[in-house]
Amino acid sequence: MLRFLALFLFAAAIPLNAGEEIIADLSQNRVGISATFDGSHIMVFGAVSRDAPAPDSSPLQVVISVSGPHQPVMVRRKDKRAGIIWVNSASALIDNAPSFYSVATTVPLADALTDNEDAKYKVSIPRAISSVGTQIATEGHAAEFTDAVIRIRTNNGLYQVHEGAVELMSETLFRTEIDLPSNLTAGEYTARILITRNQHVVDVFETKLDIQKVGIERWLYNLAHENALYYGLMSLFIAIAAGWAASAVFSYFKP
Repeated sequence: MLRFLALFLFAAAIPLNAGEEIIADLSQNRVGISATFDGSHIMVFGAVSRDAPAPDSSPLQVVISVSGPHQPVMVRRKDKRAGIIWVNSASALIDNAPSFYSVATTVPLADALTDNEDAKYKVSIPRAISSVGTQIATEGHAAEFTDAVIRIRTNNGLYQVHEGAVELMSETLFRTEIDLPSNLTAGEYTARILITRNQHVVDVFETKLDIQKVGIERWLYNLAHENALYYGLMSLFIAIAAGWAASAVFSYFKP
């Protein structure tokens, strides 16, 4: 709240000489994922500085998105054969899909952006997923597999759309909260804010959010990625030790 107040005072002191521009920040720029992490949330807040009074004919709209690390995704479709067996019947490699994507707006997204602006800035979830070069391994259509990714990740809380969730005050100050689920992928996240008038983008602001594993989870993660041999040997030793311990316990209690 103090950061939000400071931003308001800062915006009020800005000379009116640069058109409409976004000044924004996050309530926190780093989130740690531990063994007890059950989700979190961040506040995105900001202000719009302008060199003239806001036009009455075209109200300002705000669109805020938070995007996780982008990665290729292999999607497989299963069909039932002989009435009892499920087998992979088609698959596709989606070029690039965000591991997490949340978009919040002041109004329905279709009222804030034209389709051309959405295509240019890739704001909506389908546009945020790059499937131009999707490789279809077997018979199928790229759109079907893209829709499957969206459906699965929406059900898992990783893709979110919150229309009307951005609070806009006097066409100057805005704020919203973005929920971060417990199943986040570690990495660098991007928070992006767009202001629009007449469904056209006026200004864009971006900032970064660092989400990393902490504690023993971070140590194991780094070990697995930087010293795979040691990680494999340690995993094997733990598996052998656990098996021996279980065998010893059952032998002890065996009549």
